Amino acid sequence: MQITVHRADTRGQVDFGWLQSKHTFSFGHYYDPERVHFGALRVINDDTVAGGKGFGMHHHDNMEIISIPLSGDLEHKDSMGNQTVIRSGDIQVMSAGTGIHHSEYNKNKDLPVKFLQIWVLPDKRNVIPRYDQVTLDPASMNNRLTQVLSPDAGDAGVWIHQQAWFHLGRFDKAFTQEYSLKKKGNGVYLFILSGDLILNGQTYHERDGLGISGTDVVKISSTGPAEFLLMEVPLIS
Repeated sequence: MQITVHRADTRGQVDFGWLQSKHTFSFGHYYDPERVHFGALRVINDDTVAGGKGFGMHHHDNMEIISIPLSGDLEHKDSMGNQTVIRSGDIQVMSAGTGIHHSEYNKNKDLPVKFLQIWVLPDKRNVIPRYDQVTLDPASMNNRLTQVLSPDAGDAGVWIHQQAWFHLGRFDKAFTQEYSLKKKGNGVYLFILSGDLILNGQTYHERDGLGISGTDVVKISSTGPAEFLLMEVPLIS
């Protein structure tokens, strides 16, 4: 097993006043040639947007874009006519394909909104743009890995144009579970949302990221209550 560690305090960061963002991988003004991507996983941005502020209408193409709200209300509008609000417990996906414009704003004037924006390189280019979102059942998520994304439209969660599977983990204290990779040759990127996890005898903390390769099974243990995102992706160069 090979593990690449990206500690929380080594991430790139920007402060635009209305936007506080921390970048696990190179993005915008932050560039590190050693941290451009992990296989097909290209972006993990940990964003906090001030009340009433947000990203105006802007363009994307040929990228699978996943938004995971952590707190607050995020209002989405796009050039396909979608207008929605996503909240903690929702998972949103856009296949940008041939091109899409969208905006993201904090719907509330007095509270920040916090969310992860994740980009995955697609396995098909120039597809028809699409939008989808699902709401998870928090009561069913304790002490298990809940699938929230896959390559299959009929499977649990949202789907994207890539051989990737995402799971959310919510573990109580001293809970252990193994994850078996779905596709041989893939890798796993583990991003800790809260709490501490033990992997391969080492302890990792809130907002640490771990790129894991060279194994078919990943064993994860919690030291206390913990929440994390497990992302299985192809290890493309």
